[in-house]
Amino acid sequence: MASIFSKIIAGDIPCYKIAEDEHFFAFLDIHPLMPGHTLVIPRKETDYLFDIDDQELADMMVFAKKIALALKNAIACKRIGLAVVGMEVPHAHIHLIPINKETDMLFSKPKLNPTADEMR
Repeated sequence: MASIFSKIIAGDIPCYKIAEDEHFFAFLDIHPLMPGHTLVIPRKETDYLFDIDDQELADMMVFAKKIALALKNAIACKRIGLAVVGMEVPHAHIHLIPINKETDMLFSKPKLNPTADEMR
């Protein structure tokens, strides 16, 4: 069965797309830790990030870097934090989170609930 991320890539589930190419897809997290919280995923459904072959993983990081630099220019923050957890969705993904302090990346804190206008 396709993961929710594969359904997003296919257009079966709407998202706020940030960027895409033939191998990767980036979109806003619907339950962000901070405004601009973005997920970067491979188009090829792979459950565990470290099961991705070396070249594709390197390419994914280069793609994520481009997104992170764009986020840094668009959102007032000190850094773009990067996290890989991999427990909620069985599709490898990287979290890019605009942060001003370390605690902005605590996944145990309450998530934001942005409106559709705020997501744009």
